[in-house]
Amino acid sequence: MMQPLVSLVAGVVFGLGLAVAEMTNPLKVLDFLDLAGNWDPSLAFVMGGAVLVTLVAFRFVLRRPVPLYGDRFHLPTLTQLDRKLLGGAALFGIGWGLAGYCPGPALATILSGNSETWLFVPAMLVGGALQRWQNRRTPG
Repeated sequence: MMQPLVSLVAGVVFGLGLAVAEMTNPLKVLDFLDLAGNWDPSLAFVMGGAVLVTLVAFRFVLRRPVPLYGDRFHLPTLTQLDRKLLGGAALFGIGWGLAGYCPGPALATILSGNSETWLFVPAMLVGGALQRWQNRRTPG
């Protein structure tokens, strides 16, 4: 019973953090990505702060044998860059650059009344489903 509640609280805190940092505003995100034009570096500080917190917190969290509210840690096992990872990263970046949304901020914004997210989120879900379907079709 605690795991869903902790997950909900973590998701709400994450969504609020995205909103406070204005990462749910696609125009702000697009200005951050526009290095040659109206560049807004403020999101670099948001991401840098997140990386710093993660670097410090993971040292303590991963000392535990299991998470507080889970049966195991879900960490990546692959350590090499491959075609699928690079292609997925490129598609993610292109989509982020075109739409100004990535999955977290899009989900945090879905109920805001912004009709762009009503198009983006279903397209994101279809893309995820296609990726899972493709992974089942092709071994390795």
